Amino acid sequence: MAKEIFTDEQVEMEIARLRQTEEVKLAEKVQRIKYKRRLYMSNLRYLEKVGAKLIADGFTLDNIEEKMFGEVLSEES
Repeated sequence: MAKEIFTDEQVEMEIARLRQTEEVKLAEKVQRIKYKRRLYMSNLRYLEKVGAKLIADGFTLDNIEEKMFGEVLSEES
């Protein structure tokens, strides 16, 4: 069975048709959601590594301002 050969114009027409279908719109939305979740997971993994290094360096939630700035900043600032 031979492959069908499309002209450039036919390719553009088929792309335009496919972009309008509900199936493609739905699949693209799923793809975007999955990509965002994977990116978020990647960011969280990076932050986990940074946090582990901070903990190893003696940082805690209670002393972070003092460690970073040498003083505790007031809540009003």
